[in-house]
Amino acid sequence: MNIGLFGIMLVFMFIGWVVSRRLKSKFKEYSNVPTSNGMNGEEVAAMMLKENNIFDVEITCVPGSLTDHYNPQNKTINLSNDVYHGRNVAAAAVAAHETGHAVQHATAYNMLQLRSTLVPIVQFSSKMMNYIFMASIFFSFALHWINNDIMLTIIVLGQGSLALFSLITLPVEFDASNRALIWLQSNRHGIVDRIGYDKAKNALTWAAMTYVVSALAAVTQLLYWVMMFAGRRD
Repeated sequence: MNIGLFGIMLVFMFIGWVVSRRLKSKFKEYSNVPTSNGMNGEEVAAMMLKENNIFDVEITCVPGSLTDHYNPQNKTINLSNDVYHGRNVAAAAVAAHETGHAVQHATAYNMLQLRSTLVPIVQFSSKMMNYIFMASIFFSFALHWINNDIMLTIIVLGQGSLALFSLITLPVEFDASNRALIWLQSNRHGIVDRIGYDKAKNALTWAAMTYVVSALAAVTQLLYWVMMFAGRRD
């Protein structure tokens, strides 16, 4: 693998590790702050769905830590065990965020629809890029193969789709958090007080930073390949 590209990947892997550690630290800290009304994550998600007139989304408990996600294909909000059963600010924030994605889906939020459309392309591009990088590591002949104009074009297109997907993911995630925080701040059910709201906001901000780092890494790698391609054309 090219030393320059390897260096870029190492830098962002380190940054991602730091942000991930910070996120886990914040989640652990805010898991010790109870919700004001004693509601757990599942109850928070159910209440937010009801108040948005969404009745066809199922809330499930999935294994793992911070494995929470919304699946638009089968309309399920999948909460990790700590979030599903947790009666704390961290659990409430995560549950409300994932429910925010369900609200996006129900209201046909355009960026979520665009991201969903790109999923098959991104899955193919991701596999292709992995095969290319693995070949460049284990087979010396691949270094000459990658320098081929046609192959570089394929790599640029593949990395371009990954970068585009990462950039589109940002407004989707920020919007879901914004919907969650607006709902929590309304405090109609006394889920969090002012201090609890600030902690929930901070937790979601650190969660969003993981997507920011991922997007920056994808765009930086794209620029690297574009410059390599442009250099060959000069």
